[in-house]
Amino acid sequence: MTAIKHALQRDIFTPNDERLLGIVNVCKAGKKKKNCFLCATVTTERPVQVKVVKVKKSDKGDFYKRQLTWELRDLTEVDAKDASKENPEFDLHFEKVYRWVASSTAEKNSFISCIWKLNQRYLRKKVEFVNVSSQLLEESVPSGESQSVAGGDEDALDEYQELSTREEQDIESMMVTCEYAISNAEAFAEKLFKELQVLDGANIQSIMASEKQVNILMQLLDEALGEVDTIEGKLSSYEEMLQSVKEQMDQISQSNRLIQISNTNNGKLLDEIQFLVNYMDLSKGHIRALQEGDLTSPKGIEACINASEALLQCMNVALRPGHEKLMAVNQQQLLFAELRDTFARRLTNHLNNVFVHQFNHFSHFKMTIPQFYRSSCLSLPGHDQSSTLSQHTAELTLPKHSPLHRDLLRYAKLMEWLKNTHREKYEGLSRTYVEYMSKLYEREIKEFFEVAKIKMAGTSKDPKGKFATLPRKESALKQETESLHGSSGKLTGSTSSLNKLTVQGSNSRRSQSSSLLDMGNMSASDLDVADRTKFDKIFEQVLSELEPLCLAEQDFISKFFKLQQHLTVAPPLAQPETEDFDGSLPSKKPPQAEHKHSLSSEKDIVRLMMNKIFQSIETELNSLIALGDKIDSFHSLYMLVKMSHHVWTAENVDPASYLSTTLGNVLVTVKRNFDKCISNQIRQMEEFKISKKSKVGILPFVTGFEEFAELAETIFRNAERRGDLDKAYVKLIRAVFMNVEKVANESQKTPRDVVMMENFHHIFSTLSRLKISCLDAERREAKHKYTDHLQSYVINSLGQPLEKLNHFFEGVEARVAQGVREEEVSYQLAFNKQELRKVIKEYPGKEVKKGLDNLYKKVDKHLCEEESLLQVVWHSMQDEFIRQYKHFEDLIGRCYPGSGITMEFTIQDMLEYFSSIAQSH
Repeated sequence: MTAIKHALQRDIFTPNDERLLGIVNVCKAGKKKKNCFLCATVTTERPVQVKVVKVKKSDKGDFYKRQLTWELRDLTEVDAKDASKENPEFDLHFEKVYRWVASSTAEKNSFISCIWKLNQRYLRKKVEFVNVSSQLLEESVPSGESQSVAGGDEDALDEYQELSTREEQDIESMMVTCEYAISNAEAFAEKLFKELQVLDGANIQSIMASEKQVNILMQLLDEALGEVDTIEGKLSSYEEMLQSVKEQMDQISQSNRLIQISNTNNGKLLDEIQFLVNYMDLSKGHIRALQEGDLTSPKGIEACINASEALLQCMNVALRPGHEKLMAVNQQQLLFAELRDTFARRLTNHLNNVFVHQFNHFSHFKMTIPQFYRSSCLSLPGHDQSSTLSQHTAELTLPKHSPLHRDLLRYAKLMEWLKNTHREKYEGLSRTYVEYMSKLYEREIKEFFEVAKIKMAGTSKDPKGKFATLPRKESALKQETESLHGSSGKLTGSTSSLNKLTVQGSNSRRSQSSSLLDMGNMSASDLDVADRTKFDKIFEQVLSELEPLCLAEQDFISKFFKLQQHLTVAPPLAQPETEDFDGSLPSKKPPQAEHKHSLSSEKDIVRLMMNKIFQSIETELNSLIALGDKIDSFHSLYMLVKMSHHVWTAENVDPASYLSTTLGNVLVTVKRNFDKCISNQIRQMEEFKISKKSKVGILPFVTGFEEFAELAETIFRNAERRGDLDKAYVKLIRAVFMNVEKVANESQKTPRDVVMMENFHHIFSTLSRLKISCLDAERREAKHKYTDHLQSYVINSLGQPLEKLNHFFEGVEARVAQGVREEEVSYQLAFNKQELRKVIKEYPGKEVKKGLDNLYKKVDKHLCEEESLLQVVWHSMQDEFIRQYKHFEDLIGRCYPGSGITMEFTIQDMLEYFSSIAQSH
């Protein structure tokens, strides 16, 4: 191994200014054995770089070459595999793990020891050595061949010291003084040796001369030792004296420590007693209020609230460790529990009584709508019931429960206390409240909607008057009955009488549902705009009454039962037409499931309570909508706008609220009725049949669409659901277009072009006047169809007024097209000048005027008076006739130049013919 080391040093490392310090013969673990050497080297130049080099022997010759080089600073871990047993395997962790097997364990240990020494000396980063014996790292490597291989140069490296700068300067100056210092090194060395001997002799003489002074110094040291012994004796006596004082001070310190511990314990005991007295003691006044406090007076309620809060604070106090073992604490806790149960029972019984009393108070003296209506209508003419009716307001309103809410809100803090202490009693009170209020609201809402339905039914009257057969007082009484609202009358009962009224009113109307055909056949008075406006106000009043009712109940439930929704509720709306409001809304309506299910939050509890209390609102709204749609299908337009606005307003406040969800569900029904109304109009257009004996004119569904659009534009002005109306417009106008063409094709008495021209002119005028943006394309299409059919009708009606002359010039144009020059056409036998004069003489001005007069009468018979298109058509015919006249004159000028042949009448004559004919009729 020594020979290999010297060979490697000479051939590989010396040329690179490196010194080889450690070497080990290895091969890769787990592979076919290919031996190589791992070498630990350092550079001879500063800064020193320490490297691990893999050297491999060449296969072609007896020389070595470098294969891989790693910096020692990149080495992170050396794993010797086993520190207790001899194992030649080891791992070196560089950028990856290299596994090696050494030729012997001694070589492995020597190499690892060399790496350890180089790491300790040159590297700041300490390499981690795993499974390496600590003895191997602390002691030198055992003697042997490996010692001489790995350790010799390392020891030499440790003994070598570099010259300092000053030493280098001294040597240089000394060599300068000697001329042969470099040329004759042996003579220079001998000279230096002689000078060194001279200096050694001088040193020895100096040491011998100072012997006397050394003896004096030794004597002084002996005297100092004697003084030290004396001082030590005195210090020993002082120490014995202080020992007794120390023992006394220790006893005093022990006594003071015991006194301090006693004082500390007494202070802590006093703190514990004061804590228990301050936080677990309830005053006699609070106890008396909890046991027998008045829950009806404001002062009594305030005292009970203060007492309950004090009790809750005492029960929730956080006891310190060990307090629960004290008998007094246990007794107080038992007392608190008894007071809590007693007061919870008293509070629950009292609030139950309050619920029952308020329910009975609001439910007292109820009278149903059918009963009151019958008693009013069947009374004798002389029996005046105006005193009874005067007790009821004239508006459609719901009763306000603010007095009930105001009385119950006094107990809100007590309800919160009950919620925190007795959850079962709290939930029982909640169920009781919901049970009573659901009955009360169901009755009030039912009566409210019955009044609304009677008012709606009152908007549907026949021309003679719905109650024309009643006596005068009975008619007046009926009007007062229709204005009766449910806040004081509380009308309940069956809706059979209401249905009878509705059926009678509906049968006496123009039809069960309005249509475009009906609108087209009626005057403005027949459309009964006042009835629809009244219906709109009634429906708006219903929605405006329901909104504050739900909001007020939502606000009360949140405050009274302490189910905060983190939203604020605005005061109830005072005006029936008010549409903007701000406040919290009931939570989203849950599924209609009767079984109990877990509630994940307080919002779910509010949602469930609101759903149970107002479970009849959606049903009644749908019933009211069905009645309105039955009376007049166009009511769906009013309902869609109003309902959409209220849904939009509710969703802006809380999209998941009970009110928003309920109104949204009802809006779906309204939208479905609106779509059904549009579909009915389209179906009636398709079923329309024209009379075969009379001219068509403007079709009823065309004028009906005009009036529908005017009504819809009035209703949907600034509405949120404008998109629904635009879609309906497109459907209707396409149906109108299609059915106008169908009727025009089926028309026998009126020409097709006239039907198309008049109706599309009317449609174009309507769309231009109303300026409906979504129908701009249809407006342009209507104009195009009107223009095309006008031109077609003019051409077809006018025909060829100068028929023979027209045939003559068609032959002339045919000859020119065949290649005959225009100026040579007059030489053709059939088209010479004599033939042309002969044809022209057949059309004198008198005959032309007579033909035009007959044409005017024919056009007048085709057109209707409603659209006033006669003059427009006549003017178009005049333009077409003049165009043909000019065309003939042009052909005469080009084909018969210089002949002097002209028509029997001039353009001025034609203008006079058309004008005189128009004026004469």
